[in-house]
Amino acid sequence: KFIVTKGLDGGLFAFSKEEWTKFEEKLSLLPISNKDARNFTRFFFAGAIDCELDKQGRFLISSNLREFAQFEKDVVIVGMNSRVEIWSKEKWNVANDTLSADEIAEKMELLGI
Repeated sequence: KFIVTKGLDGGLFAFSKEEWTKFEEKLSLLPISNKDARNFTRFFFAGAIDCELDKQGRFLISSNLREFAQFEKDVVIVGMNSRVEIWSKEKWNVANDTLSADEIAEKMELLGI
């Protein structure tokens, strides 16, 4: 069992129950008095669904999440440390065509990485 919700950059995020609980705890620490914090929290919680694999390793994604991620046919599933990202193949290709390892590395230096 796992949780699927809207993700950043136009894809979906999938979390194990354990990781979702950690994520929930972090979001619960955001100040309710801050509009951006409320919107950020709402973004993730409003469409979150429980999922479970069937005997053939498949799972259903709700229509609102499929529409959000613009799933047409093929999807790409990418492991991202504490979560999995699910992208439409078209969006994934566009996102990866614009990635430059050198540019990303320079920006990560600003974050202390």
